Amino acid sequence: MDKLLALGIAQTGLALRSLTRNFEMMTQQEIGNAIKERRKKLGINQQTLADLASVAVNTVVAIERGEGNPQLATLLTLLDTLGLQIGIDIKQLDYETV
Repeated sequence: MDKLLALGIAQTGLALRSLTRNFEMMTQQEIGNAIKERRKKLGINQQTLADLASVAVNTVVAIERGEGNPQLATLLTLLDTLGLQIGIDIKQLDYETV
């Protein structure tokens, strides 16, 4: 996020949003779409995002397409750079005791 602030991109007044949904699991494609949508709202291209997050542009392209299997650290870096976050919820388990 500091990199975005330094460039003044975060000054767009866009509200931060979470990638988590209550009781639903997001697909890779949905995560990729959320990243792409946020990047476009910030008015930056894939190469600029890659540079700001210190990742390869091919990584950004693959993640936005919902392809590949990025390392968690890479995904978290991209999300942080864009001012997004991801959350973990504990599942409700429905089971019977025998």
